[in-house]
Amino acid sequence: MAEEDVCYASVVIKSKMQLQPRVKQDNETVYDEVKVNKEPAQEKEAEVEKQNESVQQTPDQTVKIMEKFEVEKQNESVQKTHDTTVKEAGRLCRHQQLCCCFGTLCVISVLCVIGVCVYFRVSTASELNQLKSSQQVLLEENQNLTNLNNKPSSDNKNLMIQFDNLTTASITLENKITMLTVENYNLTTASVALKNNITILTAENYNLTAASTALEKRITTLTTENRNLTLLNEKLMEERKNLSELIKTMEETWNEFNVSRAQWSIDQYCPKNNGARSCTSCQRGWNYQLSSCYAYNDAPPSRRTNWDGAREDCKKMNSDLTVVSNNAEKDYVKTQSPVIGDITGYWIGLRAVGGKWKWLDGSDLTNQAWIQQKPATDGQCVTSLKSREWTSVSCTEKYNWICEKKALSV
Repeated sequence: MAEEDVCYASVVIKSKMQLQPRVKQDNETVYDEVKVNKEPAQEKEAEVEKQNESVQQTPDQTVKIMEKFEVEKQNESVQKTHDTTVKEAGRLCRHQQLCCCFGTLCVISVLCVIGVCVYFRVSTASELNQLKSSQQVLLEENQNLTNLNNKPSSDNKNLMIQFDNLTTASITLENKITMLTVENYNLTTASVALKNNITILTAENYNLTAASTALEKRITTLTTENRNLTLLNEKLMEERKNLSELIKTMEETWNEFNVSRAQWSIDQYCPKNNGARSCTSCQRGWNYQLSSCYAYNDAPPSRRTNWDGAREDCKKMNSDLTVVSNNAEKDYVKTQSPVIGDITGYWIGLRAVGGKWKWLDGSDLTNQAWIQQKPATDGQCVTSLKSREWTSVSCTEKYNWICEKKALSV
């Protein structure tokens, strides 16, 4: 039963009427004024405490308490002595009337108190049952709360275990995150290196593609060239066959020519005079001097040539432009440079090579006075003429020339 459902009752009797003193009789019960505490709050608290105590007591005890309370009140009221004056006798009748009224009022009050006690007894029993039920409910709730309290403890323990597990998992996860971060960094580095390699490989692939394209073009070109070379080879094989036949023919002709040339050489070096042959060191038209044969060419202006042309003509006769090694030979070459018609000079085998005067046999000019100290300028060659000293002129000009070859030993 809740506290707000408990009803408390109290009876307060207060009288301001002044009782007249009278002579106390033995059979009379004198009721004095019922005093009330001036402090309502304290009185109310005392009454509440008394009523709470009364609720906890049995109805018989409540009646005894009430009687004791009345006795105490009566003992307190009988504190004054009555003045046995004459004035009390005059007011005795009125006092008796008041006492009757007061007695009636007391009886009514006692009846009210009895009714209240009965009410409290019934309500107290009901409230007691309700309190027992409430106590049982409270005990059940307390048990439930205890269970609930134990359950949070168990849940707290489980949560602590889960927290420890989560802490361990968090540490493991942090380690994994660190490892993954390192792996990510390594993978990023590897990715950058791979991208660089891809860039390099792309460039190399581009270069290889370009090289492959160029190679394919080269292969195409070489294939074409090979085809052309095959055709050319076939053509050359055919020409080789033709040349072989020509060489064979020429060899036959050459043999015949060698016989003819031998005969010609015999006729040139050993001409017949009156049916008999007389041999000389030089062939006809050549002059023998100092173990060599000399011949000057006095061709007309239309047949004159440059230095290279003159040399080629000498080679056709198994000779070369004359090379002078000493003063005696120089004087003889001068005699072989006659002034005929409009001839102004004869080519000899001396020319400027690399800033030096060199003979055709590779030797240097030893006596620079022969060329009048002229500087050796590339492209310059030397001519000889009987009426003057050697002269340096351009190799491209056209002059006559002097050939020289070794003489035969007879």
